[in-house]
Amino acid sequence: MSADYSHVPRCMSTQHPDNVHPPFFAQNPILEGEDEVVEAYYVYSNLGCDEQMWDCEGKEVDSFVVKKLLSRYGDYFRERQIGREKFLTLRVPNPEIEHTEGKILLETLESIPRSFDLASLFYKNDSPPIFEVILPMTSSFESIDNIYQYYRDFVVGKKDKRLGGRDCTVADWVGDIRPEKINVIPLFEDMKSILNSDKILRRYIDGKKLDYQRVFFARSDPAMNYGLIGAVLLNKIGLYKAGAVSEATGVPVLPIIGAGSAPFRGNLRPDTIRRTLAEYPGAWTFTVQSAFKYDYPAEDVRKAVEELKEAPVNPAPEISEERCTDLIERYSAEYNRHLKELAGLVNRVAPYVPQRRKRKLHIGLFGYSRSSGDIELPRAITFTAAMYSIGVPPEILGLSALKENDLEYLHEVYVNFEQDILDSLRYLNPESPYIPEGIMEFVEDHFDFETNPDHTNITNKIIADITGNNCFEMQNDILAAAGIRKFIG
Repeated sequence: MSADYSHVPRCMSTQHPDNVHPPFFAQNPILEGEDEVVEAYYVYSNLGCDEQMWDCEGKEVDSFVVKKLLSRYGDYFRERQIGREKFLTLRVPNPEIEHTEGKILLETLESIPRSFDLASLFYKNDSPPIFEVILPMTSSFESIDNIYQYYRDFVVGKKDKRLGGRDCTVADWVGDIRPEKINVIPLFEDMKSILNSDKILRRYIDGKKLDYQRVFFARSDPAMNYGLIGAVLLNKIGLYKAGAVSEATGVPVLPIIGAGSAPFRGNLRPDTIRRTLAEYPGAWTFTVQSAFKYDYPAEDVRKAVEELKEAPVNPAPEISEERCTDLIERYSAEYNRHLKELAGLVNRVAPYVPQRRKRKLHIGLFGYSRSSGDIELPRAITFTAAMYSIGVPPEILGLSALKENDLEYLHEVYVNFEQDILDSLRYLNPESPYIPEGIMEFVEDHFDFETNPDHTNITNKIIADITGNNCFEMQNDILAAAGIRKFIG
C-alpha cells in the first residue's frame, strides 16, 4: 500500500442538528443558508476540523459554497487550500431511495466543475476543491458505480461533444471540464448492507485506479433499527471487513464512523475521545456533529478535535460475524417490541422537540415493517430526544433480552458497554410510567447507577405536560432537559 493518503481528513464536521445551543454566529436558532457557510469557515478556522460535510439532501442546496468561502474569507483560504488542506465533501441524494430528489444529484454533480473553475482562478493551480461525494443508503455496487460513471461519462464526457455538427466542441465553447473523475464514498446504514459492504467495496474497487477508498458506516440509523448494541456490533463488523478489503485489494480502505453525542448515537463528545478511539479501532475519520461543536466550551472542542486528528489508527480486530448476528437478531427483536409499545407516545412528543436546522432530515430507514403493520417513527435525533424527555433513555430498550453469556461476550468485544449504559442511566427516570416491562429489573440487577435529579424533575414535568395536554410548556421543558444532557438527541 504505497499510496499516500495521509492528507485524508481525520475529523469531519457535519450538519446533524443535535445541538442544544445555537452557535454564536447564527441569525436564529434554526441554522440555514448563509449561516451554514459561516459554519464551514468557523469549524475550519476556529475548531481545527479538516473537513466539512455539505448536505445536499432535503433542503435548498447552496451550490455556490466554494465561491462564497473564497470570496468572503480569501486571506484564510489562500493559506489553506480547499481540496488540499481543508476539504468540502458533498452528501448527495440517493435516487434509488429518494426518487423525487434524483435530479438534485445530477445538479450537484454538475456544480463540481464550476467550483473547480473558481478555485483554479483563485489558487492559480489545477487542484480540485471538491472531488468526493457521499452516497447515503448504499446497498449495491451499482448504486455507487452509477455516480462514478455518470460523472465521468456525462458530466466530463460531454466536453468532446460537437455542437450542431460543427467543429466547435462543448469544451471549445465553455472551457475544459474538470476534475476528470470523482471519488464516491458509500454510506452503509442497514444490517444487510453493512454485512455485504466488503463484497460491494471489492467489486467497486476492481478495475479502478484508486489511491484509496473511503467508506462511511452510519451509527444513528443502525441504532434506530437494531438498538444500541446492534449498532455498535455492526460498526465493528464493518470496520473489520474494511480492513480485510484493504489487505485483499492493496487499496487502502479508510472508514468513517458517523457518531453523535448521545450514547445511543455514538457517545462521541469532547470528554469521550479516548473511549471512542478505543471502541472503534480501524476508523480513519470520525464525525463531529453539532452538539459536540456548540454545547461545550470552544477550547475543549479544539483540544478534542486535535486529539482525534493526531490519534494513531490501529487495525480493527477480528470479530465473529456469526456470533454477533445471532445476538443482534435476538436483542433487536426485543428492542423492536419495546419500540412498538412506545411508538405512539414518541410520535406525540416529537413535534415539540426543538429544531436546529431548516431541512427535511436525511431519509434513512423511515419505517419499521412488521407483520402486524408498520411502525412510523421520527428520525434518530428527534426520536432520541423524545425518549430521553419521557425518562426512558433509548439505550435501555431491548436489554432484557440479554442472557448472561451475551453480557460476557459484550464485555469482551464492546469496550465501553457498561460505561455507555451508565452514561444513559444518568437520565433515566425510574418512576416514568413508560419504561417497558422487565427493563428496571434488568438494569437494577446489572448496573450500579445514579440518576441526575434535575433531569428527573424535568422529565416528571414533561410527563405531566403529556398527561395534561400542556403543549405550551412541553417544548421549553424538553429543551431544559436537553441542556442538562448537552445534546438534544
